[in-house]
Amino acid sequence: MTPTQRPWAVFDIDGVVADVSHRVVHLTAAPPDWETFFALAGSDTPLPQGLALVAEVLATHEVAWLTGRPERIRAVTTDWLSAQGLPTGHLHMRPDGDDRPASVLKSAWLVELARIRPVAVVVEDDDAVVSALLAAGWPVRQAVWAAPAAPLHTAQERWGRT
Repeated sequence: MTPTQRPWAVFDIDGVVADVSHRVVHLTAAPPDWETFFALAGSDTPLPQGLALVAEVLATHEVAWLTGRPERIRAVTTDWLSAQGLPTGHLHMRPDGDDRPASVLKSAWLVELARIRPVAVVVEDDDAVVSALLAAGWPVRQAVWAAPAAPLHTAQERWGRT
């Protein structure tokens, strides 16, 4: 099987391979402190279960990342992924100024990816995104190894920020 024939294994970053729990406190401020929240992204702790799943699928799938992280922190994100030994080639990040809910944004990206090759699995932690993707017929595996954070869910779905 050539790399162009391998199906996609699509992963979220925050809550799937990166533990953002140390940053969530900055989303509980009024107003949320987005600059500090994103400035600390490079210090996220890796989530072993997510790293292991990526390693498992790499032999037979092409990995793509769909993250609500803003485009302006692309370098921080690619550096972090590289430091964990993860691929960085197919990284889709939220365009700066795009405040669509994560479920809408990721659904649109999946349609684009499916035009290139089949999507075999989407690994996502957010309940709203998982529900939307399942309803649209995507093959989703919910990441349950990181503690859910209500402020992060609100940031993704109501504010369209991560």
